[in-house]
Amino acid sequence: MSTCFGGRSRNSYIVNAMNRFQRYIRHLLYLENDIDREAAAAAIRKNINFRGPNVIILACAIIIASVGLNVNSIPVIIGAMLISPVMGPIIGFGLGLGTNDTELMTNALKNFFIMVVISIVVACLYFLVSPLKLNNPTELLARTRPTIYDVLIALFGGVAGMLEHARKERGNVISGVAIATALMPPLCTLGYGISKLSLNYIMGATYLFLINSVFIALATFFMSKFLGFANIPDERRLRHNRRIVAFVLLIMIVPSVVTAIYTIRDNNFTTNAERFVHENKTIGSSYIFDYEIDLSGRSQTLDIYLAGEALDFTAKQMLLKNARTYGLHSDQIVFHEEAAVQSINKNEVIRDLNDHYLQKIQELNQTITELQIELSKYKAAEKVAAEKAAAEKAAAEKAAAEKEAAKK
Repeated sequence: MSTCFGGRSRNSYIVNAMNRFQRYIRHLLYLENDIDREAAAAAIRKNINFRGPNVIILACAIIIASVGLNVNSIPVIIGAMLISPVMGPIIGFGLGLGTNDTELMTNALKNFFIMVVISIVVACLYFLVSPLKLNNPTELLARTRPTIYDVLIALFGGVAGMLEHARKERGNVISGVAIATALMPPLCTLGYGISKLSLNYIMGATYLFLINSVFIALATFFMSKFLGFANIPDERRLRHNRRIVAFVLLIMIVPSVVTAIYTIRDNNFTTNAERFVHENKTIGSSYIFDYEIDLSGRSQTLDIYLAGEALDFTAKQMLLKNARTYGLHSDQIVFHEEAAVQSINKNEVIRDLNDHYLQKIQELNQTITELQIELSKYKAAEKVAAEKAAAEKAAAEKAAAEKEAAKK
């Protein structure tokens, strides 16, 4: 009997503990007291239209972002994304889709196209007249290969953005969403691609921008349903909207998954190639003094630059056999032995290697110095923004207190 009661007691304790945990989770995620649907809908509608100051601000933000991409400056690009008003029509379209509001969807879509055209034209004009040459366009290239990870960033960024619009006391979430989802850089890259007539830049940037825009809108659609925004009753329109969502999800996700697979493959090849090189720096009397990884072709390649004694056939075959243990195929490795000779002077080899690495160190130090300067600028801008936000919050609290006191 005691065993039976003891078992029941343990079961009761577990059930009570689970119930308490569920109540705590519901309390933790309870949103109703913090949500103002009417104010959120009004604010979203207000931010849709592109005219007057919004057009000028958008053009300025596009030029700033284009300069940032032109000079590979991440802080400048971040600043442009904070200035830009591009998310308004996208969130407006998502809300219209979620509430069956055809008029809101049409208005948002119209302003979305206006925003896109203005952005592309301004970016294209900038890159046509810019005297700066694009010697190392890493930031531009980063906007031409969207993956499933960009889908996730846009989706969860859109969820956070919609929650920020809907809650009564707003913070700085919208600014963070604007940075994370990166709507501006793909538009600038698209303008660059048009100015240079580069199909690779045009297609990649267009797809990335569409991914960001579509999944922010879809996140807004889902959140408007979840938060219970008022629907315009129209069962036919509701079914039509659901078909639109399903179709868009299909055509946008599948290519991004394929691109993600290629990205993972390239990343694995790069990691394995770097590990192979660093663990096989010395091969007898030969030295790997430099290497290059090429991911641009249909098959990745590793170019190895050798100094010292030239490798004979047997030594090369042993090195290629060793490379297979790193997941590298023999046809992916290219030997460059211009600096290798049959009889070597070791002092000359060491001197050449020292000169090579000193040059590399100087380049790295220069890059570090430039990054430190940019980081200090970004920290200063972040401090000013935080002080401004704190001042605005204090002013709002003071106004609310004065209003409350006046009521009393």
